Amino acid sequence: MELAGIKIDETVDITDKVCPLTFVKAKVALEELEEGEILAIRMNDGEPVQNVPRSIKEEGHQILKLLDNSDGTYYLIVRKAED
Repeated sequence: MELAGIKIDETVDITDKVCPLTFVKAKVALEELEEGEILAIRMNDGEPVQNVPRSIKEEGHQILKLLDNSDGTYYLIVRKAED
């Protein structure tokens, strides 16, 4: 899969979760990746968009892009950091 010209290794959909489970599910998905791989996290507008990117950054991962899907959801594209 490719989003905004970036090759995506894995995707996770957290639109059915509420904080803090949104970040927990995203973190688990990141832990399953190899370092340097790219994860696309589909999430709802609002709290997840405000909180999940910040939490992922605090974990040391690299935010590549936040894409508005124009349907009330976003894709957050993240590169997994070294362990």
